[in-house]
Amino acid sequence: MSATTYVRFEILRTFRNTRFFLISLVFPLVLYYLVAGANRDVQDFAGTGVPFPVYYMIGMVSWGAIAAVIAGGARIAAERSVGWNRQLRLTPLKARTYLSSKLLSGYALALVSIGLLYGAGLSLGVRMAWDDWVRMTALVLIGLVPFAALGILLGHVLTVDSMGPAIGGITALLALLGGAWGPIGGSSGVLHDVVQLIPSYWLVQAADSALSGGLWPLRGWVVMAVWTAVLAQLAAWAYRRDTARA
Repeated sequence: MSATTYVRFEILRTFRNTRFFLISLVFPLVLYYLVAGANRDVQDFAGTGVPFPVYYMIGMVSWGAIAAVIAGGARIAAERSVGWNRQLRLTPLKARTYLSSKLLSGYALALVSIGLLYGAGLSLGVRMAWDDWVRMTALVLIGLVPFAALGILLGHVLTVDSMGPAIGGITALLALLGGAWGPIGGSSGVLHDVVQLIPSYWLVQAADSALSGGLWPLRGWVVMAVWTAVLAQLAAWAYRRDTARA
């Protein structure tokens, strides 16, 4: 099996997973219409300066996209439980290709979630310049990198039975603390400072950055870089440990 064929197979398998399809696509979309539809005329949500439909759109994008990329870990856990990954190590398939397929499939599902929610936002009157859309999307895609590493880590340390609850709980907690359903901690104070140390906070801030015509401040880039580096190292350690056991 070639690397291209395996990646294509992995992406197709991702879209056939009903549970994560619902978590990543259906739930955020339905919730967006229910909540943002009732608040579509709010032009300054909670003092953020961002219209409610825009803020909640990127909040639901964050929730759905985080779940999409972390879900790659569930597939890893499932393959470990049946020994499929050990079989793959006997083939010419490289470890880099195996892990890349999980990342690409997660990003593919995340892109579908982003596209659907952008369409929902447009239907509720969200209007931005094309470069603002591009800037916001680029920040979201960059902001998903540490969560993709987290998914690989979880897939190598948790069992297949525990992955579902773990993904649901972790994504909900990260979305809540990141402000996906509304700002946490106000505009100042200790809690506000603490949540700024979480990557999901800056994922949600992609909307504010896009509307202000800029990117994340230096703190946002540092937080993303640190979380990515730490989680990537932990994911690599977990993969090596699992390989040594095989």
